[in-house]
Amino acid sequence: MADSAFFCPLSHEGVLAVRGADAAKFLQGQLTCNLNYLSDTQASLGARCTQKGRMQSSFRILLQGDGVLLAMAIELLEPQLADLKKYAVFSKSKLTDESAAWARFGLVDADQALASLGLELPAETDSVARTDALIAIRVSPGRAELWVPAEQADTVRGQLAAQLKEADLNDWLLGQVRAGIGQVMPQTRELFIPQMLNLQAVGGVSFKKGCYTGQEIVARMQYLGKLKRRLYRLSLDAPQMPEPGTPLFSPSHNSSIGEVVLAAKADQTIELLAVLQAEAADSGDVHLGTPEGPSLQLHDLPYTLDRDREIQR
Repeated sequence: MADSAFFCPLSHEGVLAVRGADAAKFLQGQLTCNLNYLSDTQASLGARCTQKGRMQSSFRILLQGDGVLLAMAIELLEPQLADLKKYAVFSKSKLTDESAAWARFGLVDADQALASLGLELPAETDSVARTDALIAIRVSPGRAELWVPAEQADTVRGQLAAQLKEADLNDWLLGQVRAGIGQVMPQTRELFIPQMLNLQAVGGVSFKKGCYTGQEIVARMQYLGKLKRRLYRLSLDAPQMPEPGTPLFSPSHNSSIGEVVLAAKADQTIELLAVLQAEAADSGDVHLGTPEGPSLQLHDLPYTLDRDREIQR
């Protein structure tokens, strides 16, 4: 096993379940992703937006049993559950919080450990493997989520610990930052449209699925608009971890040019994802908290933005 291999519990997220005969049909009109693309071997990222196209939540979604499961920031689960229930009253679907029913682990460079559990997970992002009620999802190169029914959690955790070191959640989030996968947090709820988090570039938005809440705004931005704010990867030397929603500044601008999306500690620095005005980011002069705050350095993302490719989903 590689020295970099580890596992950690994903305690920062909860699981929202939508089950029943109309579960997929109901959610198809609510979410940015296309549920027709989901299968036993394929998961997806996605978001739920307001009528104005602002994301109330972002999540990873997969099929399970008689419905679907959505993993999102745990603080957003109850508000989303309550709001979705308002629209599901005439639908043959049941919405519940299944967080307690699942133990979820993040695994890095741990395909051998997955194989020992009977899970042969393909390398392609969003691939899914299943066996004996266990579910593995490839979330980015070298990184996977393992979903385990709660009654098997202690056994599986022991099997993982016998092969892998257990790391802090920070180490998992650092991989997410480096993968360029943004996430809506309580502090940034209804702040961003999907393209600001590059969600369309990582498979979380379908432009062929038809209507859903906020679709008109999201589609107009993709086809007609010029995106002035988008997700960037940065780093800085600072003693304290910036919270999501922390404003960023450029001395050449009079007001905030963006917000922190997600941050994690690396060896000597803090690495983060932030939504920035493209013009200000191109100047390379970005500061945390105030125009005179710590300076940030920009880094490449592991994917490119390609409008023509994105609209084919």
